[in-house]
Amino acid sequence: MAGFSIAVVGAGIGGLTAALALARQGHAITLIERRTGFSEVGAGLQLSPNASRILIDWGLGPALRRVVTEPERVIIRSIRSGRQIGQIALGAFMRERFGAPYWVVHRADLQTILLDAVRSEPTIRMVMGRKVEDIADGPDRASLTTVTASHVRETLTADAIIGADGVWSRVRQALGDTQAPTFRGYIAWRTTIDRSAAPPELAGNETGLWLGSRGHVVHYPIAGGKLINIVAIEKSATPVEGWSAPGNREDLLAQYRTAAPALRKLLAEPQEWLRWSLFDHPVGRLAQGRIALLGDAAHPVLPFLAQGAALAIEDAATLSALLGQAPSDIQPAFAAYEARRHERARQVQEHARRNGRIYHAGGLIAFGRDQVMRHLGPAGMTDRYAWLYGFRP
Repeated sequence: MAGFSIAVVGAGIGGLTAALALARQGHAITLIERRTGFSEVGAGLQLSPNASRILIDWGLGPALRRVVTEPERVIIRSIRSGRQIGQIALGAFMRERFGAPYWVVHRADLQTILLDAVRSEPTIRMVMGRKVEDIADGPDRASLTTVTASHVRETLTADAIIGADGVWSRVRQALGDTQAPTFRGYIAWRTTIDRSAAPPELAGNETGLWLGSRGHVVHYPIAGGKLINIVAIEKSATPVEGWSAPGNREDLLAQYRTAAPALRKLLAEPQEWLRWSLFDHPVGRLAQGRIALLGDAAHPVLPFLAQGAALAIEDAATLSALLGQAPSDIQPAFAAYEARRHERARQVQEHARRNGRIYHAGGLIAFGRDQVMRHLGPAGMTDRYAWLYGFRP
């Protein structure tokens, strides 16, 4: 099969995985990124079996195993009382049930591994410091125009364009979807601390999930177990600007002042926090003609199901598999990709939104939630998402 020329816009997790998968099929990839470099700043990511099995199949397992952590369970607690509500089975149960591990990883570590793999592919050309200004589709080729910080413009033509340029995707607008993403009323605070600085009861090889009516907290070990990633959710009527707005530590501690002592101690340890606002966007067109979308550009999803990175990896694997079945025409493969991914993305979005409502329930609804979690038990809590974790492209 003669390979296609494909421009991938955005070098986040989705863009890097798409470039890697497509290059290994023999396609010529131009990977375009508006940043001039890759920073090491970032939060933790959860790679559930639907994503980890893809990365392992691509031969990245040995490199990932050096930096990931595999929590044994999720322990769900009440923010106010600290009592245990329930558990979710991970670790060995997840591997045996779905044939792949449930890993947690620092975003910078995953990014570094993907970058190393991308740079080893001779058919990938990376173009940094370029903002996409214009995109056009045509009967035989697609084109895009980029501009540098010094206003140098360049027009590139390719057989196809893949938009992996995030929540505020410029490529999505080129498909006619100009509606802005919707702020969902949450701000996420994120930080990392040395694992040795955490309260001993919260420093084990497990994920902690604390539920309360005003927000929730998630924490888990990353960086091969050296650090603990902490994310605290705040309900808010207004968003903050940017992806890494500084957060006033005292404001967060005031919000969680009535939390259980162990959680208060954990949240008091970090001196610096970064905040970002949580948006999503209804799943619309995922492909049209010679243009396709993946990851947050296609279907921004709230983090309450921990599937943002996983869905992007699924998208990349599905798109590359379908292109491998299209020896001469890219457009039917893109149409099949949209048909294959639309409903799954919509379903994940809805479950993530629903989890937000469940996590922050109060009164009788919270009482019923807690009873259901206890009744299901750790294995039952995991099996609720067999439809999610069992995915294979």
